[in-house]
Amino acid sequence: MSVNYSRYHYDGNYGWERSYVCIDLKSFYASVECVERGLDPMTTDLVVADPTRSDRTICLAVSPSLKAKGVSGRARVFEIPKSYEYIMAPPRMRLYMEYAAEIYKVYLDYIAPEDMHVYSIDEVFIDVTAYLKRYGMDPKQMAELLMREVYERIGVRATAGVGPNMYLAKIAMDIIAKHAPDFIGVLDETAYKEQLWDHRPLSDFWRIGRQTQKKFERIGITTMGGIAELAAKDEDLLYRMFGIDAELLIDHAYGLEPTLISDIKGYKNKSHSLSHGQVLMRDYSNAEGLLIVKEMTEGLCHEMTAAGMVTQNVSIAVGYSNALKMPMSGGSVSFTVPTDAASLIMPAVADLYNSISAHEYPVRRIFVNFNDIKPKAADGQISIFDLADAGDEADGRTAGQIKKKNMSDPVSEMQAKMKRDSALQEAVNSIRNKYGKDAMFRGMDLEEAATARERNHQVGGHKE
Repeated sequence: MSVNYSRYHYDGNYGWERSYVCIDLKSFYASVECVERGLDPMTTDLVVADPTRSDRTICLAVSPSLKAKGVSGRARVFEIPKSYEYIMAPPRMRLYMEYAAEIYKVYLDYIAPEDMHVYSIDEVFIDVTAYLKRYGMDPKQMAELLMREVYERIGVRATAGVGPNMYLAKIAMDIIAKHAPDFIGVLDETAYKEQLWDHRPLSDFWRIGRQTQKKFERIGITTMGGIAELAAKDEDLLYRMFGIDAELLIDHAYGLEPTLISDIKGYKNKSHSLSHGQVLMRDYSNAEGLLIVKEMTEGLCHEMTAAGMVTQNVSIAVGYSNALKMPMSGGSVSFTVPTDAASLIMPAVADLYNSISAHEYPVRRIFVNFNDIKPKAADGQISIFDLADAGDEADGRTAGQIKKKNMSDPVSEMQAKMKRDSALQEAVNSIRNKYGKDAMFRGMDLEEAATARERNHQVGGHKE
């Protein structure tokens, strides 16, 4: 369906109970690279991508100039027409984080931190309700002020959405702002229904992915207006299809969002986890995949030690060569004793990998997750009942064997062993913090297929 974006305008008043601004930095990584070179990202053709990888690598960012020529913001390098001349900038994640911090400081000159929610490195929600009278501005003028300050001080352009709740501000930014001459979109509930209830595709809307879109399409619904109509006729069907998420879908269909930034700030997760994931640069053999699992597991153990946390459950997922179109394998292993000891966790996770992976197929993706991590007990005490099923994988003895060998105090032996392992990991962390991550490493990290030492110098899987 052809969309007439010229009709997207806001001609109401701003008599809202609350006012939100959502700001997104335009093609942030590409814009930073242009600023660093003294170039205008609006007129410079530039992509951020690692030239050492194949031409199938995904561009991390594409400059607005190239996007205007039809290049997707997440294009693979080979998809960019060969006739285009452009700059390929290797990613510099540390630099982008520094720019993001400087931009956040710009916001802080006008807005208190409790009224901001940093959604991602290049996107922020701001509750401007309390600032409109102070600065003598309406919500759109506040957005203009912040965008202008970022551009004049940092050199990076932005888009913004304005609305009476965070959802409408986000949608105004995602769908309307990019087509507005001033890169600002404004929506209230009435304008949302009038302008976007017929908008397609559904996946353009925040929190609706392609799988959700396909589910709706199977029952003949292709628009937000269609979701609202179904909710009025048969709300139970939505709950059967989407469970508790139906409540969010129904609210958003009507442009409603009750969550405040203060709610987000006050939210406490019931459980926490730590995870590492890798998409490997080539197909790995099953044995090479095991090496990566061990490296990732050890790294997570050291992260837990540094945070003073322990876990009782670790899960892994293994994905195979892209050419195979095979589903991922997965599984988990539990420990009776909460622990951060790599000597206990690594062998158990290695056994899990060997039991769930398809040995005959090449590996391309690996994910390791330490689930439901909790603070380590102050005294670190474990009981004889904990010990009964706990393994001591480091020297091949089970807890039962320890008990037979040392009938006087099997708990103390296991307790001492776990304390020694944690103390060793703390010492390694201390040395790495002082002298760098490569100051100490395992022999396996020197193997040809190993990636840990390379990843020590990456941020988010990309070069610093």
